[in-house]
Amino acid sequence: MTELVFLLEESSTRAMLEGVIPRLFPEGVAVRYIVFEGKQDLEKQMVLKLKGYLVPGAAFVVLRDQDAEECVAVKRRLEKSCRDGGKPNALVRIACRELESWYLADLKAVEKGLGIEKLSDQQNKAKFRMPDRLANASEELEKLTDDAYQKVAGCRAIGMYLDLTNQRSPSFATLIKGLKKLVPVHPAATGEPESDEESVDRLHER
Repeated sequence: MTELVFLLEESSTRAMLEGVIPRLFPEGVAVRYIVFEGKQDLEKQMVLKLKGYLVPGAAFVVLRDQDAEECVAVKRRLEKSCRDGGKPNALVRIACRELESWYLADLKAVEKGLGIEKLSDQQNKAKFRMPDRLANASEELEKLTDDAYQKVAGCRAIGMYLDLTNQRSPSFATLIKGLKKLVPVHPAATGEPESDEESVDRLHER
């Protein structure tokens, strides 16, 4: 594999991944992000984008929110587009139901990223034990953080602290599992950055 290419519905997903990928993958792996203007734009253009991406050995990941749609139907539709784009082996993953579900599954990361003390004390509440089931995760997160969570900046801040071994969100765990199959995991990956300064430095280097 020469590089890993993400096709994403919006820039907030990229902001989150830029905090996750450096901790999950070894140094030297080239990562590219193709960001669309929402899920409709993603589905409209992804076939042409995939057909036009001709770098030998590139691996592809398509990631979008489930929202109100049926998860299996969304995944099958995206997988068909990958085949139509000439990339049948692309990894397709769906955030159930929203990206914010992953954050509600890891309130310690939210606490650290947004600087809100004792937020993780609420992790054992029923709705935060299995947040993939929530239909309004973004609203829940905004309420929980007193609107301190802002989409792109919040994703960037929280992504650096997400626990890569967290199982409370099955859709997040499935993403991490799929990525590990594409690229060998860095032996030192622990789920947290070495320090805020080192993590930020590495993000700017990419």
